Amino acid sequence: MRVALVHDWVTGMRGGERVLDVLARAIPDAEIYTLFHRRGTTTPAIDGLKVRASPLNGLPGVQRHYRKLLPLYPWAIRKFEIKGYDLVLSVSHAVAKNVRTEPGIPHLCYCLTPMRYVWDQADAYLGHGLRRRVADPLVRALRRHDVAHSGPNEIDRFVAISSSVAERIQHRYERGANVVHPPVDCERIRPNEKEPEDFYLLIGGFVPYKRDALAIEAFRGRSDRLVIVGDGPSRRKLQARAPQNVEFRGRVSDEEVTSLLQRCRALVYPQEEHFGIAAVEAQAAAPSGDRRGNRSSRRGVHSISRGAAKEEGRAGALPGSSGSRRGRIHSSSPSGDRRSTRCSCRRIRRSSHGDSRGSPGS
Repeated sequence: MRVALVHDWVTGMRGGERVLDVLARAIPDAEIYTLFHRRGTTTPAIDGLKVRASPLNGLPGVQRHYRKLLPLYPWAIRKFEIKGYDLVLSVSHAVAKNVRTEPGIPHLCYCLTPMRYVWDQADAYLGHGLRRRVADPLVRALRRHDVAHSGPNEIDRFVAISSSVAERIQHRYERGANVVHPPVDCERIRPNEKEPEDFYLLIGGFVPYKRDALAIEAFRGRSDRLVIVGDGPSRRKLQARAPQNVEFRGRVSDEEVTSLLQRCRALVYPQEEHFGIAAVEAQAAAPSGDRRGNRSSRRGVHSISRGAAKEEGRAGALPGSSGSRRGRIHSSSPSGDRRSTRCSCRRIRRSSHGDSRGSPGS
């Protein structure tokens, strides 16, 4: 079976790229179509596939400024001519699902979220006041394009990462969606059963909806340490004004993230997520007593419900560190199951063959 994988951009390891990595290992003969590609920023499995990038990928300085090319995304994704495949599988949080395919080729979209930049989080990304009013025509045009190319004539089936995303798909596109939680490799993350070290952890994305600034401000004027890993557009700005007890480590390996999750007092999680892979990994790294719900571990708790993480309070509302055990993360998702990497991938592939378990497809 010839499979085309379509991904918005392949420029670093985030949740979507973890999904793409699982698919790349499961379908090693697939080809990837993407707006932007930076080799060496993801995994050997992804780099081992043939990657076809859009014309935008060749622009000067694009690797640093590709997010500023948002108005050109619809044009660039529609420039691809995807022919001669048995299946098109798009992993989409922006325009990957809007790719043009040859008639008769099944197109399955594994939707991470409808494009947050123009739907539920347009204000966070585009601001308020004059800037937002200037951006309104662009937002309306992108919304029209998104809806026009998300119908059953172009996408045969939607699969959502959580029930909250399935609801958004229904609301935005009037399409049903199966729910298959993202694969989380809990075999890679084991608790070390030791007392936590004296620091909190933030896995930063440094884009507006991650609310990294809120987490950083929560540690201002406190003695607690916050260690931040990851990179993104706003990192330098936030680092320049962060208090001294906040340490930025930039991009680190998966092994280092695992070690930090095992050793930290709690994962700080201020954002609302549609699923939250990092939060599930933190749960897998927590000692067994924390996962069972020991009362001593209830400080610094953040919860996941229907795929959405909920921040408990304002910037200054973090628990005191005195006597506090490692913070817990509750999850209603089955992805904490150590078999989830295999099961999620199999369910995605079943969906492409018409398995309608879960929410009804359209």
